[in-house]
Amino acid sequence: MKKLGFIGAGPVGTTFGVRLSEQGYPVIGVADISPEATKRFAGRVPGCRVFGKNQELVDAADMVFVTTADDFIAKVSSELKWRNGQTVVHCSGASTVQSLEAANQQGAHVGSIHPCQTFAGIEQAIANLPGSTFAIEAEEPVKTTLTEMARALKGDIVYLTSEDKVLYHAAAAIACNYFTTIVKLATDLWRNFGKSSADGIKAYMPLLRGTLTNIETAGFPKCLTGPIARGDVATIRRHLAALEKFAPEMLTLYKELGCFTIPIGQDKGTLSSEKADEILHLLKR
Repeated sequence: MKKLGFIGAGPVGTTFGVRLSEQGYPVIGVADISPEATKRFAGRVPGCRVFGKNQELVDAADMVFVTTADDFIAKVSSELKWRNGQTVVHCSGASTVQSLEAANQQGAHVGSIHPCQTFAGIEQAIANLPGSTFAIEAEEPVKTTLTEMARALKGDIVYLTSEDKVLYHAAAAIACNYFTTIVKLATDLWRNFGKSSADGIKAYMPLLRGTLTNIETAGFPKCLTGPIARGDVATIRRHLAALEKFAPEMLTLYKELGCFTIPIGQDKGTLSSEKADEILHLLKR
């Protein structure tokens, strides 16, 4: 089995290192500009050694994960001497294997594996990683190696080309990051009726969990609920009036999201064409 090394001991690198080590992969070393990060990484991975220089780690490992910030992947790759037949991968969702072109030109095999998962903190990320979907961009033999790793982590797999990567990552940002933003904006509205954002979060967590369960079990379009799905024009009109009074900066967002929601309601079969046109007229004002 290949000896693994990690350049970059942040949440992504540490999470991969810990979980792959648990599955029997020999993680022999880590390097990072932060001594605290490397110490934390090595402390979680049995047999892992801290390397003072990236090149020393590259010389010792058969397969190197470059888990730095995206903007530094190409720079790190270009500064190192790679061996013919060595494997080099990164875990970026938006960057393609072209970020590792310097290693590829020296005879190394390159690829990328991106976990479709959120990494807000190391402990939570370690808990979340198994069962995630892993997006793999690689040619053989790296494709098989990364596929085996994803399966060892009990994950689903999607194979992407370089042309797919940025749109794939943009979609993930909408689903995860902008979801967070929308919930934040919704809970901020609670201040307008004398409650805190924390009160809103507490109230919405069961609702959000129920929504995610509906998406998973019922799927689209059946999972959609609410006034647009019901064709409740009067309620939407009241929403718009309240937002105009208390949070006018959110009117555009509410209207834009509503316009995208109308076709889902129609597909569900609970929103008639007449009601859809009436709601659209309201939202386009």
